[in-house]
Amino acid sequence: MSSSPIPRPDAQLEWVSGLLDVLGGVPDPRRPRGVRHQFVTVLALGLGAVLAGARSYAAIAQWAGDLSAEHLRQLGLTRATAPEASTFRRLFTRLDAAVLDAVVGAFIWTRTRTVGGRRVVAIDGKTIRGARTATPDGGTTAPHLVAVFDHAAGAIIGQLATAAKSNEIPAVRTLLATFDLASDGGVVVTVDAMHTQTDTAELITAAGGDYVFTLKANQPKLYAACKQLPWADVPAHSSARKGRGRRVRRTIKVLTAPAWITFAGAAQLAQIRRTTNRNGKKTVEVVYVITSADHRAAPPATLAAWIQGHWGIENRAHWVRDVTFDEDRSQIRTGNGPHVMATLRNTAISLLRLGGATNIAASLRHHAAAADRPIKLLLNS
Repeated sequence: MSSSPIPRPDAQLEWVSGLLDVLGGVPDPRRPRGVRHQFVTVLALGLGAVLAGARSYAAIAQWAGDLSAEHLRQLGLTRATAPEASTFRRLFTRLDAAVLDAVVGAFIWTRTRTVGGRRVVAIDGKTIRGARTATPDGGTTAPHLVAVFDHAAGAIIGQLATAAKSNEIPAVRTLLATFDLASDGGVVVTVDAMHTQTDTAELITAAGGDYVFTLKANQPKLYAACKQLPWADVPAHSSARKGRGRRVRRTIKVLTAPAWITFAGAAQLAQIRRTTNRNGKKTVEVVYVITSADHRAAPPATLAAWIQGHWGIENRAHWVRDVTFDEDRSQIRTGNGPHVMATLRNTAISLLRLGGATNIAASLRHHAAAADRPIKLLLNS
């Protein structure tokens, strides 16, 4: 895990112009003597291969090796031959992944947009299980990455590594501190129940943003107090959706946050009831939500959309990395390699989403079918 300071995304906006410019701003960890391939070209080839579905160093090298001399020239390669797998392995293992995350996240930030005058982002962590290695005490450890996901674009705009999942709470605060939360009318931050913390609420509101915190039974006293409120007297707003063999009805009830809610800036409290019918079996889940956005900024329909949109980071990012890229079975385990590959996957997903893709697997097949397609995307981004 890198110890390098993470630049603020907004601090990058003045010089971010194109994707290759961004990649060129990452420090080259190699000694100058003996370098055969330009740093930015090797990194761009890695991303291009991931856009074509590559999952390993060998697959990246094979994709690069199949490129024509003209393709290599377009990406800035002055040599006649593409890098071998060992070149990608050595570079990615030593690359400062934190800086790569920061500059690529800044670039993606500039390509996203606000919705209704607000930027809404979700934060959640993911363990790279395939990179699990043994520890001296006889246990195992795996890289854990906390990401920031833009609801509207379906793109990753930030990521930070932690030593373990148990360190995710302070990592979220560190990651949030790198963003200008007062921009775009005040960034709305959605998190799951693990991060429903008073210190996190204070950080977000003090920085000019708003939070949407989920409250479940992991905070039993607060959950029980919320459950006792007179919800029967509160008007309900419902929506229903069918798909994948199930019918889901979501009902939201919202009231002004009681004085005993101690989270900084708490303005509203909501009850979310999700009723699912699948194959004749009915399940009901009830959670509570605390938000600093008032009823003007977040009427029930808007608040419900923010809450539902939060799970996009699981369905549209983490699930894609697990299933489409088969990340949890990756054999890349050494140094910063797993983190760098995860960042390249995030970047590929983000670029494809920004280009209008709704099915990432189909988009990867499309880009794998012709070498000029990922190269064109890299050069035009």
